[in-house]
Amino acid sequence: MYFLSGWPKRLLCPLKSVEKPFHIQPDPQRLFLAVLSHTQLSIWNSRPSVLIASYKESAKAAAQFGAYKQSEWRPDSNVIVVTTAKGYILFFDIVPVAEDKYLYEPVYPKGSSHVKTIPRYKEEQCAPALNLETKKVLDLQAPITSIQSMMNDLLVATEDCLLHLIHWEGMTNGRKAINLATIPFSVDLQPSRAGSFLDFDGVHIRDMEYCVTLDGFAVVFNDGRVGFITPVSSTADQIHGVWAQDVFDGTCVAVNNKYRLMAFGCGNSVLVYTIDNTTGAMQLSHKLELTPKQYPDIWNKTGSVKLIRWSPDYSVVMVTWECGGLSLWSVFGAHLICTLGGDFAYRADGTKKETLKISSMSWGPEGYHLWAIASDCIGHAASDKTVPKQSGILQFQFIKSALTVNPCMSNQEQVLLQGEDRLYLNCGDATRTQRVRSSSSHPENKSIRDRSQFPVGNVDSQGLSTLLGHRHWHVVQIHSTYLESNWPIRYSAIDQIGQNVAVSGKCGFAHYSLLTKKWKLFGNITQEQNMMVTGGLAWWNDFIVLACYNLNDRQEELRLYLRTSNLDNAFAHVTKVQLDTLLLSVFRDMLIIFRADCSFCLYSIERKSEGPHPLVCLQVLQEVSMSRYIPHPSLVVSVTLTSVRTETGISLKMPQQACDAESIMLNLAGQLIMLQRDRSGPQIREKDANTQQRKLLPFCAPVVLAQSVENVWSTCRANKQKRHLLEALWLSCGGAGMKVWLPLFPRDHRKPHSFLSRRIMLPFHINIYPLAVLFEDALVLGAINETVAYDCLNNLGSPAEHLEVQFPYCIVERTSQIYLHHILRQLLVRNLGEQALLLAHSCASLPYFPHVLELMLHEVLEEEATSREPIPDPLLPTVAKFITEFPLFLQTVVHCARKTEYALWNYLFAAVGNPKDLFEECLMAQDLDTAASYLIILQNMEAAAVSRQHATLLFNTALEQGKWDLCRHMIRFLKAIGSGECDTPPATPTSQEPTSAGGFEFFRNRSISLSQCAENLPVGKFSLQKTLSMPSGPAGKRWSKDSDCAENMYIDMMLWRHARRLLEEIRLKDLGCFSAQLGFELIGWLCKERTRAARVEDFVTALKKLHKDFLWPFPVIPVSSISSPFKNGKFRTVIGEQILKSQSTENFLDVDSDVPSVPRSHTWMGSIGAAHREMDTASSHSLHTQDALLFPLLNKGDECSIGSATDLTETSSMVDGDWTMVDENFSTLSLTQSELEHISMELANKGPHKSQVQLRYLLHVFMEAGCLEWCVIIGLILRDSSVINQVLNFLQCPEVAEEMLQGMKNGIQAVDAWATNNCPGYKPLLNLIKPQLQKLSEVTVEQAQPEAFQPTVISKVAEQSSPRAEDSRSSSSHSASPQSDTGSCNVSRHEENVSRQEQDEALQEGSYDCIIA
Repeated sequence: MYFLSGWPKRLLCPLKSVEKPFHIQPDPQRLFLAVLSHTQLSIWNSRPSVLIASYKESAKAAAQFGAYKQSEWRPDSNVIVVTTAKGYILFFDIVPVAEDKYLYEPVYPKGSSHVKTIPRYKEEQCAPALNLETKKVLDLQAPITSIQSMMNDLLVATEDCLLHLIHWEGMTNGRKAINLATIPFSVDLQPSRAGSFLDFDGVHIRDMEYCVTLDGFAVVFNDGRVGFITPVSSTADQIHGVWAQDVFDGTCVAVNNKYRLMAFGCGNSVLVYTIDNTTGAMQLSHKLELTPKQYPDIWNKTGSVKLIRWSPDYSVVMVTWECGGLSLWSVFGAHLICTLGGDFAYRADGTKKETLKISSMSWGPEGYHLWAIASDCIGHAASDKTVPKQSGILQFQFIKSALTVNPCMSNQEQVLLQGEDRLYLNCGDATRTQRVRSSSSHPENKSIRDRSQFPVGNVDSQGLSTLLGHRHWHVVQIHSTYLESNWPIRYSAIDQIGQNVAVSGKCGFAHYSLLTKKWKLFGNITQEQNMMVTGGLAWWNDFIVLACYNLNDRQEELRLYLRTSNLDNAFAHVTKVQLDTLLLSVFRDMLIIFRADCSFCLYSIERKSEGPHPLVCLQVLQEVSMSRYIPHPSLVVSVTLTSVRTETGISLKMPQQACDAESIMLNLAGQLIMLQRDRSGPQIREKDANTQQRKLLPFCAPVVLAQSVENVWSTCRANKQKRHLLEALWLSCGGAGMKVWLPLFPRDHRKPHSFLSRRIMLPFHINIYPLAVLFEDALVLGAINETVAYDCLNNLGSPAEHLEVQFPYCIVERTSQIYLHHILRQLLVRNLGEQALLLAHSCASLPYFPHVLELMLHEVLEEEATSREPIPDPLLPTVAKFITEFPLFLQTVVHCARKTEYALWNYLFAAVGNPKDLFEECLMAQDLDTAASYLIILQNMEAAAVSRQHATLLFNTALEQGKWDLCRHMIRFLKAIGSGECDTPPATPTSQEPTSAGGFEFFRNRSISLSQCAENLPVGKFSLQKTLSMPSGPAGKRWSKDSDCAENMYIDMMLWRHARRLLEEIRLKDLGCFSAQLGFELIGWLCKERTRAARVEDFVTALKKLHKDFLWPFPVIPVSSISSPFKNGKFRTVIGEQILKSQSTENFLDVDSDVPSVPRSHTWMGSIGAAHREMDTASSHSLHTQDALLFPLLNKGDECSIGSATDLTETSSMVDGDWTMVDENFSTLSLTQSELEHISMELANKGPHKSQVQLRYLLHVFMEAGCLEWCVIIGLILRDSSVINQVLNFLQCPEVAEEMLQGMKNGIQAVDAWATNNCPGYKPLLNLIKPQLQKLSEVTVEQAQPEAFQPTVISKVAEQSSPRAEDSRSSSSHSASPQSDTGSCNVSRHEENVSRQEQDEALQEGSYDCIIA
């Protein structure tokens, strides 16, 4: 609520003196401060903070009167009294020096507008010139212990046990002093108990303070007892005293008039008492003390409490101890700041700083400053006490929540803090929420429920992204022109959507737009200075609503100003009211004000659009008097209209009126009182009643809902999905945490049980001070003080001389906290599981809902499992059963277990179930990452055999799903089990992103250089320049360490089995990924499987499967190969005039093979059916092929035009762009026929570049392993005739097995037959290799043993033809991936060019039939 900001300032007194100040006392308006030293009285101005008057007692008078002790101001600030050590009271008059005399006048340049436009600018910006004159001296003949100002009198307590009532003119009023021994004291004021005269011999009052709202004095006696005395102004017979039992160490007292609290310093803690309304006894409200948990080093070493000071708005209290330090608490005990720990108390090197001891302190205007005088002047050494020095006053800076003075802000979801000259907002950049404002710019056309009052339809318009996106504030500097004449800022308010703020100071107001970054001030300064905001500020749509006092007319008014108009009274709607308005609040289209006669008035606000500027109309709806229940109007902290109701007396048949103002919530000195509309009488049906009659229903008698309430939050929005949260009432109760008054709804609209309450009050603790509630998001927003130590400033001089070294720099940071798990737990404790389930299901879409369940499980587990005493009714089984209702049950349990110590696991799994069963559930649900986490649990709780069994299951499943990170972890896990390393469980794998399985990630662990041209390689084998580098981490160690142990063999068997399955299912792409990700030695394994799993049974099926997996288009042939007249190859190809656009297989045509018979008058186009094709984004995504179809049609005699096929790359599709065909007579077409032929063929036959690199890699792998059938298939896909020729040449060697020879022949023939009927694009390539195939069939091969074909044979051939193959392989081991890509690209381009030339030569020999399927 209050937060320290920056470093404290030191105000140096311009007069050097040997005496140091020890007492500071502000005047009632806190504009002046009286500072006392032993013989000197100084008056300081608050703003600017300067010394304006000083009075020095003469040596003779000082000897007569004694040293100064205390001071007190008269309520009008014209007289100040000072008490002395010898029992004298000195009266001083404060008189102005002259009519227009000021100190420290600002100097403006000539012609400056400041002097002319700002009335009373000197009064506002300069310090007044004052004189102190001795008026009277009064001798009470006894040392004075305490002095207290009343309205017309001064109450003085002396050590002779007397109370003196003195008039401000210096007379005793003819009244005798009251002897404390004559005042009857009792524990309460019950008439049946006669007052007992306590033993008051020699007992006098040590400290006292008058409480206006309790009409009495809180007193501390010199024997440590504390009590309360009824008013002394009444007759002596009516004076009674009440004392607190069991308190004997009282030191000081401070009263809170707003909350009727008395804070007594007792020992090292503060006891806060209130007076019981019924018995009159002193009742302990709460205790303010440091806890050993937070401050283990200092909590019991602070000494007794020395001073207590309530802030001007009574929302916080500052405490200091004899041993020093400052601590700040909220009114009901929420601890905010303490300077006895952290950077305040310790340096960066861990050494302890000297604690600051305070001898006197006082709050400045509006609580923005705390003035303090240190007991030992900083910088004074013990040796130079006689040297005159400049004494100083410390000034601490504070910023505070707008709720402290403007409680109507509690229905907002933004945090707004106000400082002396700036505002802190958490609503982020306004431009991000501009769309919200645009929807509400004309709210007169909508009903209030449809308007964008943040946010009904736009819940996330400003939601979590802006309210929680970062920890920095949006700081708005208050306009200096307004601040100069209207300091200090009293009220601030922000609108519903967090785009506009308004502030009000001493006079007038100003507002600021976060969208335009501009302030709007009154154009007429006189209008600004003639109004004073007294009852608060609020926003209603685009209007600013304020309760003010018109200084000209001496009239209380309600005013509404339109934000978009000029700030001028001409555009204001003014409503005169008869009494002072103390508080106001807006609820939808209603305004409620609280007046000085303890009554409420309800207004309706209606917008009218007549005239150039929209107008509003205020109409009185209802007046409610509360004078019977409110003893003093200043006790009302806040008043709010809400839609909250208990539903008592409402028939279930009545419509739900959640949008009406059903009740008034009144915070009366911390008591939350509810006034609900009385619906017990005859009900008027809505269709028979107008709005006025419905809203005029009377209110029931008030009901107290809660005690010790600091703030109340409710919302006027409605959301059927989250009724629990939006129809609840949220309370901040200081040290007791928060409470929520939650509605309970019957499930499935059933009739509720008669014994079931309609609402329930649930308390819960949070770790931050709440400043706003995000209702739908189940979050509490707050702020927290953080410190930054600048110990590096020590080199500036003596550390004692620099406040920057003694104090850390204080900053305020935004913070937030989830509260949903507290509420769910409280409901489960109360056997309201059904309500908890309804609430949880409504919030299940929140991004942190899994965390909510985990927090609830964790907290209950920690409490119950570590409890020293048996728990009769444990909650953990209930919580476990509750969590099973959600799909995140498995993750929640394992995350909780992993964050809990091992000793508690048995208790946890006894409630949630056996971890083996939960592991199996994860596998069934395909949630492998969660299953891996359960594996860690099983490793610690079960035998190694059980862990191995479950790890094997998980490993196989991860292999199948391509979860490579998990596979690597499982390999390490299985090895750890085998080697007995069960005490070092593996890290839980993080959920991996869906990686591109088609990417092969080959180059992560290896580099390939394909710089050599394929045609230049020997027949026997490609000389592949590559290195298979071992992957780093556990996967790499697996291949290099203990390779022959049984554990590694067990893992290898699983890997081999998976690789065999992939190969048998023709999943070469997955096989490549598997090899690259897990460092699998693919070549060595293929050598073993050459005659088994690596054989190809069906060449056509394999070819089709590879086309599909690698997104490789089926080849098309040039049209020139269709018509026979062009045997010389000198044909022209141009792009036609039509668009190649075919997106469905319905457009496919069947064309006869007799191509020349087609009429020449027709045009032709090549069409590609765009079947569904999925992008290569995940490892297991299936890919669909696109079949290429040709529609030949001859045109214009002996000329032929060709259509281009679509480039089937990963990023293009038929929809992305159209291939437009241009007429052959197009004059700018400069491409030659060979270039066009080349472009056309490249577009038609080439797949994605990534697939090309992958296929090239696989080709080399299979070639090295001797899997020649796969080499032929990949060669066919790449249209690389040289590769196929080399394989066929090698097959003619006598060492080749007849079975392989026959299989190769049959496979190529099957492909030829399939191509003839289905894919004529393969015919040119197959015709090229026909001679080699013919030779192969003619060769008589002797029967060879399978063992004769070994990789060594290939190696020998390779070594003979390329003796430096190994050198080149090793030299390229460090080449990078991009080089590999470039190399492969160059090779493929070159190979394509060669193959195209060969095809062209073949095409000149004859034409081929084209059958389109």
